[in-house]
Amino acid sequence: MSIETDTADVTDDSVESLASALGEAITDLPEYEAYQDAKADVEADEQAQERIEEFEQIREEYMVARQTNQADQDDLRTLKKAQRELHELPVMEDYLQAQSDLELRLQELNEIISEPLTVDFGEKAGGCCQE
Repeated sequence: MSIETDTADVTDDSVESLASALGEAITDLPEYEAYQDAKADVEADEQAQERIEEFEQIREEYMVARQTNQADQDDLRTLKKAQRELHELPVMEDYLQAQSDLELRLQELNEIISEPLTVDFGEKAGGCCQE
């Protein structure tokens, strides 16, 4: 897909149109499609869903204990164990790999978009200069 524009013809509408076209093109990337497939597989996997629910409950309990200064090393070990068991499921391993691949590809695109800019396109613009 090749989109060429004369900078003299650039308007807010054309920039928004280009951004929309980029978003649509990203959905056609193999990395995005693999991520969507892996996500659907996780959502359809009963064991993965049970482990996710267990992990979320343990994480929530840990966060509450931490906020009340009642969390200890055993609580942290329990949380890490639940996360490890979740991530060791083959369907989750595939999902996490697909997510990582997509994030890397999006970072590459971010760098290309950011190249002509004085700020990082993907970073949050702060109220002050960032170095």
